[in-house]
Amino acid sequence: MKKKWAILTAIFAIATMLTGCESFLVLDPKGPQAQTQAKDIILSIWIMSFIVIIVFGILAYMLIKYRASKQEPDYRPPNIEGSILVEAICVGIPVIIVVFLSIVSVQSNYKVESAPAIYKDKEPLIIYASTSNWKWHFSYPEENIETVNYLYIPVERPIEFKLYSYGPITSFWIPQLGGQKYAMADMVNTLHLAADVPGEFMGRNANFNGKGFAENTFNVTAISQEEFDEWVNEVKDTAEPLTEPKFDKLLEHGHVGQSTYTGTHLTFLPPPEGENGGHQHGSSQSDDSDNHSSEVHSSSEDSHSAHNSH
Repeated sequence: MKKKWAILTAIFAIATMLTGCESFLVLDPKGPQAQTQAKDIILSIWIMSFIVIIVFGILAYMLIKYRASKQEPDYRPPNIEGSILVEAICVGIPVIIVVFLSIVSVQSNYKVESAPAIYKDKEPLIIYASTSNWKWHFSYPEENIETVNYLYIPVERPIEFKLYSYGPITSFWIPQLGGQKYAMADMVNTLHLAADVPGEFMGRNANFNGKGFAENTFNVTAISQEEFDEWVNEVKDTAEPLTEPKFDKLLEHGHVGQSTYTGTHLTFLPPPEGENGGHQHGSSQSDDSDNHSSEVHSSSEDSHSAHNSH
């Protein structure tokens, strides 16, 4: 009786908690990268569900067909030789499933690691997304503005994030736009995303990095290109400049609210260099963008060294 009530209580508790859950954001994609990943997740769920149903069906059949029965004390079951067909099925089907999912995963990984094909004819917006305990710094080098803990992006335009960290490893994640990717202190990782529709999306750090991890979040607002241009002009007219002392203050441990600045910290503290680092935007960027990045890097070497001596 006690066992029965324990099971009913557990079922009731789970049902109660699930009623307060929002829809899974990863299954509500708002961008091409997220759509690719959502399709893979749903495909995997269907395959696993089919396997589970088949396995439980075979289990029920075996339990019924070969259940214990009353036999004579001297009964000995007949000797049964191994079946090549059964062994081939037991080994072959899992191999086929693994090969199929591997092919799907490789194809999908290639798509999400590249700029969205649907927007390949549009120039990407470059955003340097750096993190410090426990806040996010978003630098728009071409627009020459910077925000803290929030993002504005234009819809139907590829976004190229350059990820790095001023502290421990952090994971940049906007569930409705695409998968997560690490931001590390000694290199720059590139993440390609895009938003198909206007809206507000949740972004967060998906990698535990200390007591402030739970609030290491940011807001993403996707708007039209015209509205984005208006926002950039408004920031340039109203925001205060980002100075090195102010940025040093932002790098201190703790939480801060949202803030906006003209200029970026890239002018006095560039990102780490390396094979994937620095301001190498890649072949997808225009010559002007590359020249701008080179000038930023060359003009900030001395200040970078000075900052490291602090």
